[in-house]
Amino acid sequence: MMHRDSRGLRALVLVCVLWSLPAAALNNGLGQPPPEVDRQTPHATVQGFLAAAHRGNYALAAHYLDLDFIPRAEQPVRGAQLARRLKFVLDRKLPVDLSSLSKAPEGEPPNSRTQQLGTIPLEGANVSIRVQRVTSEGALVWVFSESTVRQVDPLFAEYGPRVAEFLPPVFFSNPVLGLELWQWLGLLVTLLGALVLAVVVERLMLAFALRLAHWTRFTWDDDLVAAGKGPLKLVVFAALLAAGTSFLRLPQPVQTFFNRVGYSLGVTSLAWFILRFLRVSAAFVQKRVSVEMKDASRARSVSTQLVVLRSIFEVATYVIAAALLLIQFEVVRSVGVSLLASAGIAGLVLGLAAQKSISTLLAGIQLSITQPIRIGDQVVVENEFGTVEEITLTYVVLRVWDQRRMVIPITQFLDKPFQNWSKGSSEMLGAVTLQVDYFTDINALRAELTRILETDGRQMWDGRVGNVVVLEVEDRTLTVRALVSVANSDLLFDLRALVRERLVEFLRGNPQWLPITRTEARQVPSPQPSAEGKTPPAPSTPPRA
Repeated sequence: MMHRDSRGLRALVLVCVLWSLPAAALNNGLGQPPPEVDRQTPHATVQGFLAAAHRGNYALAAHYLDLDFIPRAEQPVRGAQLARRLKFVLDRKLPVDLSSLSKAPEGEPPNSRTQQLGTIPLEGANVSIRVQRVTSEGALVWVFSESTVRQVDPLFAEYGPRVAEFLPPVFFSNPVLGLELWQWLGLLVTLLGALVLAVVVERLMLAFALRLAHWTRFTWDDDLVAAGKGPLKLVVFAALLAAGTSFLRLPQPVQTFFNRVGYSLGVTSLAWFILRFLRVSAAFVQKRVSVEMKDASRARSVSTQLVVLRSIFEVATYVIAAALLLIQFEVVRSVGVSLLASAGIAGLVLGLAAQKSISTLLAGIQLSITQPIRIGDQVVVENEFGTVEEITLTYVVLRVWDQRRMVIPITQFLDKPFQNWSKGSSEMLGAVTLQVDYFTDINALRAELTRILETDGRQMWDGRVGNVVVLEVEDRTLTVRALVSVANSDLLFDLRALVRERLVEFLRGNPQWLPITRTEARQVPSPQPSAEGKTPPAPSTPPRA
């Protein structure tokens, strides 16, 4: 009986001693936490851990972990190691949104013991990343829970860098802009290696493709292989850059940046190659058409269609490439969608503002289909004669006879009348008008015109039409028209000028046929004396011209 009483007494004494001792401290092996360690709220704990870890101060970051399951002697080394590994895993797989964490000491909802940051997949299951409220020296503090810290090593084995096991610690301390020394060195090696490999791969692939292209009789594939120089190197560099950075275990924002750079380079290289492909293909077809087509009019028609279609596809390539580049940015995409969806007035204004541009583009497409003009046609627009030199989706360049260039909106060729001397057949008629006297021998003029056309103008005259007619009969002169024909409108002006000069020379040899002004005077009879012996005054008769 006394033995039982003594045991009860000893137990009571032990309880009293334990009650009189201060509460056990958290992570005794780490020592007293520095004053800058703030673990009062979930927000302060996670923010403090990330700030210390990104500065490379993993010893300080270890105070934000629950390390009580680790022996005290091992806590300083293991705590810094686990803090570094947890930082890698969070940066790689779980970007933390600090705004979602509670800033209240009791957590959210109130008096909750844990708050979850998110989950990370691991071997078919999801590992919860939590902060937990625990007691340290009689105070309640928030730290990363023991269950989370226990899973850091398996998570790091799955998502952490392999080089961390054999590189010296200096490579993992003092991060710059959120990246450690080994990551900066890895980026440098990746950029230089990707550039060198891209050049080598491009040369090898182009050499192999060029050898294959030489086996064909066409030159199109040779030009196409040459067009791949540049775009191929860019796309290979983008692929190697994306693959190389994925092994560096970069923080999520940095990895996202390089992924977008690689994506942008890939889209740019693809658009670059498509533009070159269109240029090479259009030049090849144009060359074949000019060689094989004997109909010059049909050749110009195909050339015009090629130019306009190439412009359409180039514009479409630019638009699609720009859309693919912008669609990867959530901010730009959401702003564009919200503007189009909610701003009805703004959409109406934009629609009205773009109406003229859209109508111009549609006019260019309509012009390429209906082809009222083609490249090489000779037209008269706004009283200016010239040759169509370039046709785009928005304007037409006209080379005037004096080497000036007129840039004409393409809608003018659909809205206003103009003359196309090359539409249909290239044969044309040209007139030369002269003013001659009534005594002119018209048959002699006809004979002289025939002589001119058969001698001096034989290289330009096509032999169809060559005649002289009296076009107008005026009070003092005759208007004579000499009509000639040519097979090509390019020769019409020269032939008309030649006929005009030679006929003027012929008229100078017969000056009596030149227009003259005649004056006619009538003889008035002398007046007879009257009965009174006075002679009346003679009437005044003006001469008749």
